[in-house]
Amino acid sequence: MTLTSAAVLLFLVMDPLGNIPFFLSALRRVPPRRQLRVVLRELFIALVALLLFLFLGQYAMRVLGLSEPALGVAGGVVLLLIALRMIFPSRENPLEEEVHGEPFIVPLAIPYVAGPSSLATVLLLMSREPGRWAEWLLALLAAWTACSAIILAGSLLRRWLGERGLIAVERLMGLVLVTVAVEMLMTGIAHFLALQG
Repeated sequence: MTLTSAAVLLFLVMDPLGNIPFFLSALRRVPPRRQLRVVLRELFIALVALLLFLFLGQYAMRVLGLSEPALGVAGGVVLLLIALRMIFPSRENPLEEEVHGEPFIVPLAIPYVAGPSSLATVLLLMSREPGRWAEWLLALLAAWTACSAIILAGSLLRRWLGERGLIAVERLMGLVLVTVAVEMLMTGIAHFLALQG
């Protein structure tokens, strides 16, 4: 995997366009003058979580006795479930979480930006090729920067695209994420079968 493909993959699993409605909804009860500060704080908390998983996650995997194929399959399953809910939203089980007061860490930083799939992705990148840590760090920073820019421009994008435009983009992102999830699943299964052989 190249630096560019890793950055694009991380950007896709962070799903900033799909997260715009969730961020705007979660900030409804936050005073307008504090909203920018809250969003920036949550984005930086998400970055810290992703960096921790990037550099320390492989050691946690060893302690827990988790294999790379298992992580790949688990990340693929979680991402597939999220992507399917993006394409076929349910009123009974919405992706949006109820927020009372000012959000802190949950749900904006985790799981909206640093969700299970993005955390699993950085873990997989580092566990497969730890010698390329500088490239993975650059890919993560590039994806996070692009994701942050889109989320910070959320209100503007919502006015520009409209509700239906955002829904259409979310469905499209869901279709792309289904493909990414299936790829993660197949790669994890292939690695497992190779280890067994």
